[in-house]
Amino acid sequence: MPRKSRKNVGLIGLGIIGTRVAQGLRAAGFHVFVWNRTAKPAPNFLGSPAEIAEVCDVIQLFVADGAALKSVIEAFSGALTSNHVIVCSGTVGPEATLEAAAKVKEKGARFLDAPFTGSKVAAEKRQLVYYIGGEDAAYKKAEPVLKAVSKSLVHCGAIGHAAVLKVATNMITAVSVQTLAEALALITKAGLSPETFAAALEQNACRSGVVDLKLPKMVAGDYEPHFSLKHMFKDVQLAIHMANEFKIEAPATTVTAGVMFGALNHGWADLDYASLFKLYDDSFATSPAELSDRGAAASAAEILLEAEYETDEKVSAVANETAQDTDSPGVEEPIKVAAVERTAPEEQRDGESKAMEVVADVPRDAKLAAEPGAESVSAKDETDDASEKVAESATPSSRPFNRIRRFFSTAGK
Repeated sequence: MPRKSRKNVGLIGLGIIGTRVAQGLRAAGFHVFVWNRTAKPAPNFLGSPAEIAEVCDVIQLFVADGAALKSVIEAFSGALTSNHVIVCSGTVGPEATLEAAAKVKEKGARFLDAPFTGSKVAAEKRQLVYYIGGEDAAYKKAEPVLKAVSKSLVHCGAIGHAAVLKVATNMITAVSVQTLAEALALITKAGLSPETFAAALEQNACRSGVVDLKLPKMVAGDYEPHFSLKHMFKDVQLAIHMANEFKIEAPATTVTAGVMFGALNHGWADLDYASLFKLYDDSFATSPAELSDRGAAASAAEILLEAEYETDEKVSAVANETAQDTDSPGVEEPIKVAAVERTAPEEQRDGESKAMEVVADVPRDAKLAAEPGAESVSAKDETDDASEKVAESATPSSRPFNRIRRFFSTAGK
């Protein structure tokens, strides 16, 4: 067994991002010890999470969901002590995060809520962004590890707050891509060209990183996964479950979940979530509205059955690649939001739709992709890739669409 050292770092989950974070930490001078449910030919691959804990005080987890997180925490067995800090960097939602934190505390160790945003390229360049929730003592111990592979650390508050922020941003991305697919279908059916659509979006406030990344993919019919549909569906379920808990109606997110569920039933689980545009192909017989109705009418048990995918499925590494979509490119000033307290009318709070209850009320630990060693993938994780492309051009208004222009200029060649 290796000797314990302050430079030792544990990492569990060797997916696209986890593997690159491990490489980045090594490049930064850390001794990185890893574990994955499926053994991989990686340096310092140990036999179990408990063995990782025996040689590392700071252990970072890149897991797929709440069930995977719970499994890893249990696998630490009695190896955790007051010297340990467990850093959760998966998108698992606040409830699973809080439960895991409580279990870690019972074992005498500390817990940090730290989901990330960033692409494969950002991970390779050590330019991820972490959302941080937790106590200062846990953060201070994990800070050198997180800073070594990131460009920014966003402090969100207590444990669970970072998890909420992560789900909320994924919620926006999911609905945005469904709306983009609808808008592109409208444009093409009306006889306008995608180039015209792109030129209009360039000067429109609705442009965003996700538009920059996904519009060219939709136009080309290129659905090689950067973030798979099944993982986005899992994140949307988390969002609707949270909305139900807070008695918030989320009709746009619920409809999007229904459409996604229908798309999953057509065998598109491992395609990029931009494949929602396939629903508008002339060759496709079922309308998105019909898919949404079917998804909303399905029972929670059926949704879980259809969505239970293993995270170490036999697909190429590209199938788990994450790209990041986040802020609107070219916006020079931050959005300013006034703090206003709002209370919904009683009838609105009690009037959640049956469709929302059926689609959304799934257990938080549902095994949608529940492999302890698998990397968490989320749609929000496409922003840095967009940001890096934005930086290539000197003119702010033209930056976001350079890639789209390049695509259109070469598509016919």
